[in-house]
Amino acid sequence: MGMTHVLVVDDEPALRRVITLNLISRGYQVSSVGTGTAALQLASTGSPDLMLLDLGLPDIDGTEVIRQLRQQGYGLPIIVLSARTASDAKVAALDLGATDYISKPFDINELLARLRRIHPIEQGCTTSTGTGAHER
Repeated sequence: MGMTHVLVVDDEPALRRVITLNLISRGYQVSSVGTGTAALQLASTGSPDLMLLDLGLPDIDGTEVIRQLRQQGYGLPIIVLSARTASDAKVAALDLGATDYISKPFDINELLARLRRIHPIEQGCTTSTGTGAHER
């Protein structure tokens, strides 16, 4: 079993970079994209173990990404990262199949703790080559 592969989906490049660097430094493999369409494509071809998903994407809403993934039978855990703080946005995302919801701005250590709870990092994975990240 290889490293845990996390797909980061957010339209803010600076935030994607911060999350990506933090995850790589803790032994995760990371792919990152800025649109819902790219997220759906990579989820179906890249076999991520877990997704970090912003709701406010430029092409399709993050809730639609969740809906489509669940309709297609993808059960990967999805942690929503969103500036939408209204409880109805949280409830809608969770009802559609999101695993967890973190409001922006968030503390990176809180995000890492929630990641570990959902998908514990495997120890001793040192056979990776390169950085483990690729931007699309």
